[in-house]
Amino acid sequence: MDKPRDSPRRQLGGPAIVGESMRAAVSTVERQGHLAAAAYLMRHADDTAVVVTTDDETMQPVGIITQTDITHAVADGKDLNETRIDEVIAREQVSVQPSTALTAATELMLSSGIQHLPVVEDGHLVGIIDVVDACRVLLSAASYRDR
Repeated sequence: MDKPRDSPRRQLGGPAIVGESMRAAVSTVERQGHLAAAAYLMRHADDTAVVVTTDDETMQPVGIITQTDITHAVADGKDLNETRIDEVIAREQVSVQPSTALTAATELMLSSGIQHLPVVEDGHLVGIIDVVDACRVLLSAASYRDR
């Protein structure tokens, strides 16, 4: 799994943006895929979420499936080989752009009760940011300023 990269801008004390902290490589699944496929991809990518995309060639992001979603489905007695991703993803799509301030993206995740955000530019998926990566970068920047 790609980790956020250190940015020269952050090292100079400038504001962190999502594009500097996101993971560019993300696994995707289609809405009509099974939850078992999403779980398989997460396990083999060593990630905690996969982005759900449209089923056509544009593959635009329409949501995210997380380990928590898989856990809830299991706890609800759903068969992961039968349950379609479209049956469990949230209908409200929340995403950010690479130019979004990292503090704004973190506040959005915290206020929405979510831990992952797809990063979209011109309607296309370019990465993913999660609350752990965002906090790591923000805390690192704070610690740099405190020196």
